Amino acid sequence: MPPPGVSGWEVPAVSWLLDHCPADYRLYAGWRRHPVALAWLTERHVEAQLIAMRQAYREARVEMSDYVPPEGISELMNGLEREGVRLLAAARGVKLIHEALQGKTFVAKL
Repeated sequence: MPPPGVSGWEVPAVSWLLDHCPADYRLYAGWRRHPVALAWLTERHVEAQLIAMRQAYREARVEMSDYVPPEGISELMNGLEREGVRLLAAARGVKLIHEALQGKTFVAKL
């Protein structure tokens, strides 16, 4: 994705944001026309996913142990952990895009 300030950077930013939302979000043209609103909404969606992953991680062993063998529980926990890491990275990216769409400028740090 091009950095903020580059002409047309909002177009790939909107696509990236939509990639982190349910597919049906693409039906709402107004959200694409107002990227800052889409970023605001995407922040909430990704945060809700993080909350759900954290809750699933806390409850998975107890709730699934009668239905999934131990190796399956291990795989489930491993997947939940990886998904949590992915969602944390997505949340950081969404926040940065939202801030850029609000006009915040970023200074490179060494």
